[in-house]
Amino acid sequence: MDVSTSAGGTRWESAVSGVGSGPVGAWTLRVAEPVDVDVIAELRATVMRPDLERLRRFDECRVRQRLRDSFSARYTSVVVADGVFAGCVTLRPGEGDGGLWLEHFYLDPRFQGRGLGSAVLRTLLDRVDAERVTVRLNVLRGSAAQRLYRRHGFTVETQDPVDVFMVRPPTNTEEPHV
Repeated sequence: MDVSTSAGGTRWESAVSGVGSGPVGAWTLRVAEPVDVDVIAELRATVMRPDLERLRRFDECRVRQRLRDSFSARYTSVVVADGVFAGCVTLRPGEGDGGLWLEHFYLDPRFQGRGLGSAVLRTLLDRVDAERVTVRLNVLRGSAAQRLYRRHGFTVETQDPVDVFMVRPPTNTEEPHV
């Protein structure tokens, strides 16, 4: 993670890049580019459709437009596994709380259930823990993704009829290196 300090404190400058391996094979995170928005919007529509339909909130156009409206290549990483686009994840600064928001974490269904989501999330959280930063996210009620987040230390902070808001304080208890 590229981190710089400004008058307001720590500021996350760009998406995470990295390399890993695991049950799914070799994978990397690369910084997203503006041209990635359409493939990411399509992935979002595919991945979220079952939960949005279950909640009676699926709209063919809106599901893609919401991603386009909030897309920031600056904070988004593209997951590449086995040499192909496998997903994405956004880690952006929170609103004035010094924490981060984990958003738009989508994996192509062909890569789900093989440990890639856990490997990517573990990589991100290890880096965030080194900076002693709290991470928040929201997930649709009843989504299977809640199990992944709970396994990685997220707990429910609040919820409404559609969304569950989760939080994870840093687990690194050592003093930060200066």
